Amino acid sequence: MKEPQNNSVGQDTNIIQLKSVGVIRNQSKAPGWDGNLSKLDWRERAARMRKQSESVSELIIDAGLDGVLDGIDDFSHIMVIYWAHLVPAERRSTTRVHPMGNRKFPLVGVFATRSPVRPNSILTSVVRLIERRGNVLQVTGLDALDGSPILDIKPYQPCNEPKDIKIPDWMKKIHYEFGGNAKG
Repeated sequence: MKEPQNNSVGQDTNIIQLKSVGVIRNQSKAPGWDGNLSKLDWRERAARMRKQSESVSELIIDAGLDGVLDGIDDFSHIMVIYWAHLVPAERRSTTRVHPMGNRKFPLVGVFATRSPVRPNSILTSVVRLIERRGNVLQVTGLDALDGSPILDIKPYQPCNEPKDIKIPDWMKKIHYEFGGNAKG
């Protein structure tokens, strides 16, 4: 039996190549880690991100992938898996952050957050599917930037959600600011 390899994050021994299946188009041009947005109070950042997620985005699927969207219109919500293409390479080595840039929140590992700054800038969003027109899906609830490559789309199935979810208080405050169900 082959021994498992002990690979550090910095080694490229397990490189995976992905091909995008489409591109995201919307009015969101500025990343949250740029100079202007990072100077805002975390609640102001949350308000801007909430406004962004309430706007309409288009998911333009490559025309050569005929048939991949058949039946998707039967779902009210879908999961979009995409690449945070504007995260600079040097930011991908960040391992710990204060959520939403709020220093009152604990310093936690990036895997405990939804930050786009992570070793692999793969992000997911559950979005409301408004309409399908051929190879274009219109959605709301997407926090991606314009031009983000789409890696995959899956139907959202709430029946797979666990019933005993636990989240920390700082995340409840973020959800509250976004208008979610968690109390702050």
